[in-house]
Amino acid sequence: MSEAKKTTNHDEIRNWVEERDGRPAVVRTGGKGGILRIDFGEPEDTLEPIEWDEFFRIFDENDLAFLHQEESGNGGQSRFNKFVERSNATS
Repeated sequence: MSEAKKTTNHDEIRNWVEERDGRPAVVRTGGKGGILRIDFGEPEDTLEPIEWDEFFRIFDENDLAFLHQEESGNGGQSRFNKFVERSNATS
């Protein structure tokens, strides 16, 4: 299995998501932010699409990093991603 990479670089995150036909989204929590998600394929009813500017505002305000994988175990393109605490994040 391909090793996951952690980044805070906005361009790297956006490129990874768009290469996989993903879109930035949130699960609204009632406040001004939300729980960040990447929506792939058909839009999920539980997710609200947002613009990249809002996505990265929430991302930075919550000191998050993006953990992602380039390839799956069989060598295909992976969609594995997770938002984690920024501490110890690189790039």
